[in-house]
This record gives sequence, C-alpha cells and structure tokens, in this order.
Amino acid sequence: MSAPATSRVALYPGSFDPFTNGHLDLLVRAAKIFERVIVSVACNPEKRYLFSVAERLDHIARSIKEATLNNVETDSFNGLLVDYAQRCGVKVIIRGLRVISDFEYELEMAMMNRKLNPSLEYVFMFTGETNLYISSTRVKEIARFGGCVEGLVPPYVLERLKERFRKER
Repeated sequence: MSAPATSRVALYPGSFDPFTNGHLDLLVRAAKIFERVIVSVACNPEKRYLFSVAERLDHIARSIKEATLNNVETDSFNGLLVDYAQRCGVKVIIRGLRVISDFEYELEMAMMNRKLNPSLEYVFMFTGETNLYISSTRVKEIARFGGCVEGLVPPYVLERLKERFRKER
C-alpha cells in the first residue's frame, strides 16, 4: 500500500558514489524549502560502484548529522524511481544541475518519469558556484591517483576515500 503523496516531502535520489560537497550544498538548500527530504541511494546492479550501498548511506547520514539537517533522512531503492516515489508518498523529485549537459540528461529522465507517473513534479536546483566543478566521477579519479580532494567532499567521506585508495595502492 502506498503512502499518501505530499508536496511537502521531497525525494533526492542518486548514486552518491561518493557523496560530495555539491550534493551536500543542494541538500542543505532543499532542507530549507521542504518539510522533509529523503536522500535515497539508487541501487543499479548494472553499475560498478566504489562504495557499497551501506557505505554510501553511512557517508550521507554522517554528513547530514554534521550539517544538523534534522528534517533529512536516508534510504535506498531498487527499480524504477517512479515506483519508489509512489511507495514513499512523494510527489516532488529534486535533481541537481551543474552544467547544460546535466540539464539535457535530467530533462530526458524527468520527461520519461512523467510519462510513467504524471503526478510527479521535478525541482531542478543549480549547485552553488563554489561546487560547480565537483562531480563524483572526478573526485574518484583524483583520489584514485593520490590527488587532494579535501574541500570537495565532507570530512568523513574524505577519510573513507583515502582509506579505500590506500588499500588499492
């Protein structure tokens, strides 16, 4: 049975591998707009992740706690986002944008999801200018080769990245 849908609750889905300061910036701002925000880690068996779902959830939860975001919770999901949103009783999906190419991809996904569930609304938020260049892919690449990613990810995530790549070297 589905929960009743409300626009006061927003869903912020993503892979968050790893969770960056760009993600956190968006989350802090979304938490000011919505009564409750659910950050949900997508589980895609076709993708290869650096961190497990449990690790990513832990990174996000610790970052939320450090930022004292009391109206934000974490979760994970498999399958279609539209089905998950309906199970959660969510009508609003938050997506972050950095550059024009992000918008093209996100618009395509939003339109497809709207076709599957016309009651879903999307809120596209631009990341703050200090985080414009941060992407999870670039953070992993820099960290993998021993570069400094301090200031690009929350402190706990920074330590986990260092630990993970120390083991690989």
